Amino acid sequence: MKNKIIYIVIGLLVVGGIIGLNFYQKIYGKAVTQDAKIYIKSNSTLDDVTQAISPYIKNTDNFEWVANKKKYNTPKGGMYVLKKGMNLNSLVNMLRIGNQTPIKVSFNNQNTLENLAGRIAQQVEADSLSLLSAMRDSAFLAENDFNEKTVLGMYIPNQYEFYWNTSAESFRDRMLKEYNRFWNTTRLNQATKLGLTEGQVIALASIVQKETAKKDERPLVAGLYLNRLKSGWPLQADPTIIYCLKEKYGQDTVIKRVLNKDLTINSPYNTYKNIGLPPSLIAMPDVTAIDAVLNPAQHNYYYMCASVEKIGYHEFATSLSQHNRNAAKYQRWISQQGINR
Repeated sequence: MKNKIIYIVIGLLVVGGIIGLNFYQKIYGKAVTQDAKIYIKSNSTLDDVTQAISPYIKNTDNFEWVANKKKYNTPKGGMYVLKKGMNLNSLVNMLRIGNQTPIKVSFNNQNTLENLAGRIAQQVEADSLSLLSAMRDSAFLAENDFNEKTVLGMYIPNQYEFYWNTSAESFRDRMLKEYNRFWNTTRLNQATKLGLTEGQVIALASIVQKETAKKDERPLVAGLYLNRLKSGWPLQADPTIIYCLKEKYGQDTVIKRVLNKDLTINSPYNTYKNIGLPPSLIAMPDVTAIDAVLNPAQHNYYYMCASVEKIGYHEFATSLSQHNRNAAKYQRWISQQGINR
């Protein structure tokens, strides 16, 4: 009888051990089958989370069982990184506390707020409409001395670290902080020496950006336009005419060549008709264009024309006669290419 009891006890211990091992394996055994990233929307349910991770774990029933045991029933949105071999205890803990991994958000050369909102919406949870609404919020603009035309200059092109579920308002507010950080004492002093405000620097930088894609040429171009400003000349910048034409005929209008008739367009952005800088930037300048304005090349150039010998660059001139020769050469070349508009 005594032996029988011993066998029963041993049997119960074995069964208990097997059950305990099974539970241990459910909770602490390797469950994630491969490295992966999952995106959990802010309004997700546990079923949504289960569906999102199902391609990367061995058993979804075990996941839901562990989730229920750990009272994980209100998912937190975000981008989460799964590591091969991760157990369900670690996985559920990560999701339950919202231990998401930041993402890199980058943008540059966005000509309009609509384009910027669309670019950001490709990288974060917020959609383009909510981003655009936050960017155009009248209270925010008034409080920070921007308007719908100038606020594009608040977004300094770069790569930034965000959480994927960052709201539209949080993205905008972070960009304001980055803008204020960008305009440090050194840059503010440089702008003051030029007699320009931050907004005017960015407006001129946007023209420089559009005038040349060659970063090493930008200080030269910036210096030329500053020479014109100091001498009271009109800037006569073709990129501003293209901006006017796109405002009139639509942003998708393709303009390969500015014609003489275009120079008479009635707009405060027409720098052939108006002296000084345009009311705001005409596109998003990158940091090299802004710094080119703040650190312009010192020279006596007042004229420039696209080069036909060094494509992408310009021929600079100090006199009108020299410029006319450069311009005639360029006009002959562009006509040979069959470019009429």
